[in-house]
Amino acid sequence: MRFLRWTGLACLAGLAMTALAARADDSVADLAKKINPKLVKVFGSGGFKGLPSYGTGLVVSSDGYILTSCNHLLDTQDLRVHLYDGAKYHAKLVASEPLLDVALIKIGDDKDKVEDLPFLDLEEAARKPVVEPGSSVLAFSNEFNIATRDEPMSVQRGTIAAYTALPLSRGTSQALMTGNVYVIDAITNNPGAAGGIVTTRKGELIGLIGKELRNDLTNTWVNYAIPLNASAKAKEEDPDKKETIERTVTILDLLREKEKYRQLVRADKEKKGGGYTGLILVPNVVDRTPPYVEEVIPESPAHKAGLKPDDLIVYVGGLPVVSIAMFKDLLENYQPKDEIQLEVRRGDKLETIKLTLEPFPTKAGKKP
Repeated sequence: MRFLRWTGLACLAGLAMTALAARADDSVADLAKKINPKLVKVFGSGGFKGLPSYGTGLVVSSDGYILTSCNHLLDTQDLRVHLYDGAKYHAKLVASEPLLDVALIKIGDDKDKVEDLPFLDLEEAARKPVVEPGSSVLAFSNEFNIATRDEPMSVQRGTIAAYTALPLSRGTSQALMTGNVYVIDAITNNPGAAGGIVTTRKGELIGLIGKELRNDLTNTWVNYAIPLNASAKAKEEDPDKKETIERTVTILDLLREKEKYRQLVRADKEKKGGGYTGLILVPNVVDRTPPYVEEVIPESPAHKAGLKPDDLIVYVGGLPVVSIAMFKDLLENYQPKDEIQLEVRRGDKLETIKLTLEPFPTKAGKKP
């Protein structure tokens, strides 16, 4: 009799746990239905050597402003956004902040207005306190391009494993952030996921999914999200006062200052003329030929820095670059003796390389 009683209690407990699990699954599914209309699929530059041409973004205003990751997708004249219902729009880059790895893009214009879009409240999210490690979270994104038109985003369960700085000193590539991020105990940072979101189990927005990063010392991928209240120190050039000032930049700056952000806060440096690298790139035969290294001149700055043939240059000084023309243009912001941080894709890995420019050779050698 006692055995039957215990068996009955165990069955009841099992049924109760099953019911709770089913209820939890239902609540996540309901939450996903509410969040999906506020996310978008972003399509732009890429599609070669492991660089995806698709990503994710979140709508942050009813008139079409979208927050996404600051990456190579944005360097195109044909940036496109697909809404949750399959509607397609051309988009333009409004502002970017490489120090925080985020960018703001916009869909709609005077001829093709967008109104009353469902959106996530970035101001409210930025006021939230840091979520403690051990908290359960959900991740939403267009990883692996599973959603192209009106298909819903992917949903993953995970846990905040840590709130810490990215391990830049330990070989993590292509990361400029110096502040803390949420490290997630789930494989969230896959191709296409950058620009997706992480929320609490209640659907409260807490972070933006970052790019794919590998720690070369441990040979592991880092799954992380950028807190919406993140900030960074930046040295800015004030075009009016003609001086360099230090400024704290936040993700909200992109939304609050919009189009003025680039001109007043991130003013382009005056061209200096560049310097000698010793790089010979592949022939520039199309409009956006990727900057692949064809040859490295012996004893040149590129040779000393460790660059190799077939390397693909994807970032120069933290700015994404997807064409030879753009690479050369960015080099003109530097001069001999300047150190440049390059991010290159070598095989299936991302490498961080620091190259110091030299004066151009007086008798032999060509401008890179």
